[in-house]
Amino acid sequence: MVEQGARSARGSVWFQGEKAQRSGRGGQPSGLDRKRITDASVRLLDAEGLAKFSMRRLAAELNVTAMSLYWYVDTKDDLLELALDAVFGELPLPDPDAGGEDWREQLRALATEYRALLVRHPWLSPLAGSYLNIGPNSLAFSRVVQRVVRRAGLPAHGVMGAISAVFQFVYGYGTIESHFSARIADTGLSADEYYEQAMARVAETPETAGAIEESRDLVAARGGDTVAEMLDRDFAFALDLLIAGIEAMVNRG
Repeated sequence: MVEQGARSARGSVWFQGEKAQRSGRGGQPSGLDRKRITDASVRLLDAEGLAKFSMRRLAAELNVTAMSLYWYVDTKDDLLELALDAVFGELPLPDPDAGGEDWREQLRALATEYRALLVRHPWLSPLAGSYLNIGPNSLAFSRVVQRVVRRAGLPAHGVMGAISAVFQFVYGYGTIESHFSARIADTGLSADEYYEQAMARVAETPETAGAIEESRDLVAARGGDTVAEMLDRDFAFALDLLIAGIEAMVNRG
């Protein structure tokens, strides 16, 4: 068993291979496998968050002993890495080689789905920056993104920069949106109720009222009757700016 934190910087659960080969040894718990454990990990992370996740809590959820889990994984990090890749499997992937498909629309779809994934699973964003992301679902997503962006016509040295511009933006946008959603959920209010109350309070406070007044025309022009609509409009416009930037770089040769 590997101690928590003892793994090298190059370590990954994907380098270790499936531990099912231990099945010939006595004492292996029945009814468990990596998929069941991973699925339970995702459900628990969604329900209780990353801070409360532990091997002991997961074992209780599965009605087994914590030691039983070590037949399938070495550490909690392994479980988190498996859960991370599992949710990447939720992303629908377009066919970059499909005839007549516009790379811009495919890139918009990939970015939009990734944003939704980050919001749907708030624990994903800190993990995505902690592991190598070399699981099969993560790699499938990365490969499709690369193939779509290559079709834009950028020089080879600019492809990874373009991917970073788009998906680092999406990562940041989705992460902040998920934090905002969690804060709202704690209040028991709807997103629109929370926004209205917060803006009213800010407008009444002398230290912040001036900033609100200066941006009143921008907020009005932004459009959208709900918080969800405002977030969607901002995201779509920002994404269009990035795609337009890729097009501009292609035209510059």
